[in-house]
Amino acid sequence: MGRKYHVYGIGNALVDMEFQVTPELLQELNIDKGVMTLVDEVRQGDIIAKFNGNLCKQSGGGSAANTMVALSQFGAKGFYSCKVAKDEAGFFYLEDLQNCGLDTNVHDEKEVDGTTGKCLVMVTPDADRTMNTFLGISGSLSEAELVPAAIADSEYLYMEGYLVTSPTAKAAAIKARDVAEKSGVKTTFSLSDPNMVDFFKEGLLEIIGSNTDFIFANESEALKMAGTEDFSEAIAYFKKLSKGFAITRGSQGSVVFDGQELIEITAYPVQAIDTVGAGDMYAGAFLYGLTHGMSYAQAGDLASRASSKIVTCYGARLATETLQELLNG
Repeated sequence: MGRKYHVYGIGNALVDMEFQVTPELLQELNIDKGVMTLVDEVRQGDIIAKFNGNLCKQSGGGSAANTMVALSQFGAKGFYSCKVAKDEAGFFYLEDLQNCGLDTNVHDEKEVDGTTGKCLVMVTPDADRTMNTFLGISGSLSEAELVPAAIADSEYLYMEGYLVTSPTAKAAAIKARDVAEKSGVKTTFSLSDPNMVDFFKEGLLEIIGSNTDFIFANESEALKMAGTEDFSEAIAYFKKLSKGFAITRGSQGSVVFDGQELIEITAYPVQAIDTVGAGDMYAGAFLYGLTHGMSYAQAGDLASRASSKIVTCYGARLATETLQELLNG
């Protein structure tokens, strides 16, 4: 008898606010380009004020949430655990999850105080994305937001690396992994951002543990995690870290390890205008493939095609019809 969910995801609930900016403005505002930086609410408000209301797009976000939404759009059944406040952004976020076909944990009335997290996504003309994130109430994500029965009733558990920044969220990730392993659920993890590796490597290793089934990373994250500038050394390191993995390399495509064989996945050349969500989309498409009878090579190809689509438009999501066309094309 099959399980109820293809994937159970855990991550930060963030409302993404996307702006087009110049590198000069980032420098003026003393913002590190190309990475995610945690900021407080006052700092985030000051940055927004400098943008003079030039908001391109607002949407439900968070790395793992983007992955779960893509997975659902392809046609898989997903559950997403997160934490929002009882404010306008929180109601917007929960409605968005529902509209995307995802189940979620009960968001208790006691969370009326607090602020739902927001992520400023700043896109420069080179298609690079820089993020300044105020976690808000998501920073207190904990084991209370987990639904162990739903984890046990899933084929895969998927967690984002950003959980490592909060002690309670890190503990929740480890607890979820333990529940999954005891229930025969495959565990997957995304490193999420080079800064997570720079500042929280030991915490990431705690979440990954010794039995993780699959890790998603980009080349920069992989090299930092392995402590090398040699890609072949990073491959060797990841073979010891996890049973399988996918490492994306931008225009060079990606490599997938299925536990036995290293598979080269071809890139689909496009003119990138915004790389926001490319890794999230890759993971969502890949997990859809694995849960729907595709081989690792086929899942990697679908992930490569989907991530090449997402970078040609602004924002971290695509229309459902666009993703469905990839399956039918």
